Amino acid sequence: MVLDALARLAEERVGHRFKGLPPDAADLTVGELAAQRRNLFTDGFTTPVLALSAERLEHNLAALDTYAERHGLAFAPHGKTSMAPQLFHRQIERGAWGITLAVPHQVRVAREFGIQRIFLANELVDTAALRWIAAEQDADPAFRFVCYVDSVRGVELMDAALDGASRPVEVVVELAAGEGARTGVRTEAECAAVADAVAAARTLRLAGVAGYEGEVPRADPGRVRAWLRRLVALAVDFDKAGRFAGLDEIVVSAGGSAWFDAVADVFAEVPELSAPVLKLLRSGAYVSHDDGHYERLTPFNRVPDEGGLEPAFRLWTQVVSRPSAEQAFTNAGKRDAAYDLDLPVARVVRRDGVERPATGIEVTGLSDQHAWLRTSSEADLEVGDWVGLGLSHPCTSFDKWVLIPVAEADGTVVDYIRTFF
Repeated sequence: MVLDALARLAEERVGHRFKGLPPDAADLTVGELAAQRRNLFTDGFTTPVLALSAERLEHNLAALDTYAERHGLAFAPHGKTSMAPQLFHRQIERGAWGITLAVPHQVRVAREFGIQRIFLANELVDTAALRWIAAEQDADPAFRFVCYVDSVRGVELMDAALDGASRPVEVVVELAAGEGARTGVRTEAECAAVADAVAAARTLRLAGVAGYEGEVPRADPGRVRAWLRRLVALAVDFDKAGRFAGLDEIVVSAGGSAWFDAVADVFAEVPELSAPVLKLLRSGAYVSHDDGHYERLTPFNRVPDEGGLEPAFRLWTQVVSRPSAEQAFTNAGKRDAAYDLDLPVARVVRRDGVERPATGIEVTGLSDQHAWLRTSSEADLEVGDWVGLGLSHPCTSFDKWVLIPVAEADGTVVDYIRTFF
């Protein structure tokens, strides 16, 4: 089923649905276009076009696999970043335990493409979605699904929706990262109450504890580690109270893309419990990394000897107006580039097949379909030049592109990544 689903992606017709692709490829399938190994710069691609670096993508996949293995962590990268089943499978081939997701639609996409282990980093109280999950579990004994619970009310709603299910749904109590954080149970006493509600439910099974350290208020290494130690202590207390009795393994999970070094350090302190502990890291933005938010925040800045990530996105856009020596406009805007955390960054300029650094060029704003550039006296920029932009925040970059070319360093396009948002 998995191979069939992935193969069907290659059978889609290119047509007009996928922006940036060559107009003369309209009658081809995605697979046929990939087989032509066209050049991104010379073989008909139109701007704006977002590309992923084949080499950097592979580097990033290997880097986190190596890091997780070195630190004894299981890895369930957050699939909401890319929503690309092809990348999900490459992550699993690289050793990932499974895929983390956030909402029911994302779970349906993952299941359509054969993902067998899914961690839902949210409380799920939607009746229709829960009944679909129960049916998936009934139909496939190998399917493992784990999700958050963060309230007694949520547990009651889940139990009612799952009435009649033949397999219990595994849940982990979500510990909030502090007052003012996003979701999760605020105090240990409330966590115990939620765990008691799970124990009383007919259709749920407590599998562990989890949370997201990225929501720690005024996060710094000390505050993040203090909260992670609270999470570990909660697991220890639950185990001492017999709440994990009968489990084959106990799930302890955290880890976004900004603090996975702290997660590795504190999870190394987890003591022996009544069952083996699945120390589950969930970083997702690493797959493409970026030229902004995570470039600044990646733990590899703090632990450079452990490795590093490389920005794999490049948004190629074209200068369409040069009204003055201080200003230029390219043809990519909010429809094409992430802008929620940082504006794009001008990295390179291409003219007549020659690529050079984008010296003296700054992106100062985005309209719907234009990037506003400020140009200094150092900038050599003309109408028609291609400008390669680096993007910040992968989670709001992938979602703007349905089909993304994967290009080697010389521009040869070797694959196309399909997204499902």
